[in-house]
Amino acid sequence: MVDMLLVAKREVKMGFRNPWAYSFLILFCTFSLSLLLINSQNFVQGYSGTTGSMLNLILYLLPLMTLFLGSFSLTSEKEEGSWQLLSTYPIGTMSFIVGKYLGLSVVLITIVAFGYGLMGLISGVIGSALNVTTYVLFLAFSCGLVLLFLTLALFIGSISKNRWQALTISVSIWFFAVIGWPTLLLAILGIVPFLWVKPLLVVLTFINPAELVRLFVVIKLGGGSVLGPEYYQWVTWVQQPSGSWIFLTICLLWITCSVLVVYGIWERGRSHG
Repeated sequence: MVDMLLVAKREVKMGFRNPWAYSFLILFCTFSLSLLLINSQNFVQGYSGTTGSMLNLILYLLPLMTLFLGSFSLTSEKEEGSWQLLSTYPIGTMSFIVGKYLGLSVVLITIVAFGYGLMGLISGVIGSALNVTTYVLFLAFSCGLVLLFLTLALFIGSISKNRWQALTISVSIWFFAVIGWPTLLLAILGIVPFLWVKPLLVVLTFINPAELVRLFVVIKLGGGSVLGPEYYQWVTWVQQPSGSWIFLTICLLWITCSVLVVYGIWERGRSHG
């Protein structure tokens, strides 16, 4: 536990010294103010075309930002020789990985919280505040994307030898998970028997954290009807009183399984020198 907290503290310090973090902070603040401008033109409450556009904008930026910062953090440990030095100390691999995850989570969520805080402060001053429920769901949507995609970032950093390789893999995963996902989904579901469509749709949704979080927030905003009959069961369980707790449990399982995979990769590399 002590080792894990030390690694997390070190990661927070390095994260806030990283110029990339401040570049993304400025970008996300600019982006948040753009959302505020959209809201000032059309008051946002519940799910609408404006809300959907705002969700898509967040979906484009945050996963890519998370993949870059997370994967570069691990690849830099390899390139600079920091991991080779740390591995000579009696520090557990799991403590190292979990500490990295916690530290990076603090950095990224601080960026998100600062952006939304700035947006909330300015919107309150100019009298164009978002609906509270919508604001909280947008914040939850952003934090969910960060926490889930950060595990993918750690995986990318684990299998990449340098920053350029991490950059290439990060952009590829971001493209397929965010930009190309609808086309990929239609292509796969179009070649399978009809009885397999719903089960395969569930499996594919759980594989893609962007789609998983997006569906949950859209349904919570009251937009379940736009998803189609294939997602009727999703709408049913998400709208239940226990729906949020079920979703949190799914996210925790997703994060736990991903961290275990990353741990296996680093432990194997450590044992083989």
